[in-house]
Amino acid sequence: MRTAVALLAPALLGGCDWVVMNPSGDVARQQANLILWSTGLMLLIIVPVIALTILFAWKYRHTNEEADYEPHWDHSTGLELIIWSAPLMIVIALGALTWISTHALDPYRPLARLEPGKVLAKTDKPLEIQVVSLDWKWLFIYPEQGVATVNELVLPMNRQVRFRITSSSVMNTFYVPAMAGMIYSMPGMETRLHAVLNKPGRFEGLSANYSGAGFSDMHFTVDSVDDAGFAKWASEARSAPAKLDMATYIQLEKPSEKVPAIRYAAFQPQLFDRILGMCTKPGETCMQATMMKDGARDPHRDSGHGDPVNDSGHMRGSESKGALQKEPEEKGSSPHRNAPRPAPPGSNKPGNEDNRSMTSAAPLPAMLTGLTAAARS
Repeated sequence: MRTAVALLAPALLGGCDWVVMNPSGDVARQQANLILWSTGLMLLIIVPVIALTILFAWKYRHTNEEADYEPHWDHSTGLELIIWSAPLMIVIALGALTWISTHALDPYRPLARLEPGKVLAKTDKPLEIQVVSLDWKWLFIYPEQGVATVNELVLPMNRQVRFRITSSSVMNTFYVPAMAGMIYSMPGMETRLHAVLNKPGRFEGLSANYSGAGFSDMHFTVDSVDDAGFAKWASEARSAPAKLDMATYIQLEKPSEKVPAIRYAAFQPQLFDRILGMCTKPGETCMQATMMKDGARDPHRDSGHGDPVNDSGHMRGSESKGALQKEPEEKGSSPHRNAPRPAPPGSNKPGNEDNRSMTSAAPLPAMLTGLTAAARS
């Protein structure tokens, strides 16, 4: 039985598509080549070491009486040069290759080419797509086409695409193995990716970072089409019955699993910026406005900082007065944890309640009373 399984394994694996090593986009192709070059350089030292280990074990085995026996041998200059120079040269080559590739394949950097031999002009405008990871689905916004989709990504073939990526709640990773490496999506932050697809077809996209119960089904389709096909798809999307206004987005943002593809004929203006600023709900202050106001300087304040933004009672549901506006006496204080402490009862009074906690000078009820008073103030 085991022999049959072993013989069938190559045939079964023959149907697998190693998309990471056989991608359809130039960026992913360069990343696959980097893996191959790195593996080849490392094998230059791994293969000889394994081969010599087996050779030495066989040649100097206990039963081989013809092998040289030199119990006092301890040094060979030629051997030391080989042992240290070969790995050193490989490390230098790997370092240079990694440094060059890391800068050339920087996801924030616009593409220099669409494919080998086809240089991309700096004047060529990339297609911008705004990506939002939701629980547990993907939202794609096309500013140029004026449409939005859920779990459906359509790209024009042989055109640079600039992805602006964020998240509505928790961290995920935007990953299309056939196109480029994975990029994190994080709430309140924007990451970017420049990539291209060079072959037509349907590919798979997914989140590669665990984000909760619906993570396993957080997949989306990626269709690579020619310019005419992309224009036709955009026209069909603009005739979709639904529109992505703020009320619809708030409902879409709620956790849901196994969501089918959805198209929206239009979307709320500045929707991506509001998601990025975490201010999609009524009354919330966008983080962009918060940072701009907090960064302003007021010459009448000794600290040099401007008035805090959290003074309206509507910042993400908070109704409390901003801490920066409170005077020191309003904030209260907590028990002084570093105050001198009396000697603990120790072994002189075994079973004493004071021995239950050796980390605080104040008894637990008094400490809790102080903390409660400070919180109420």
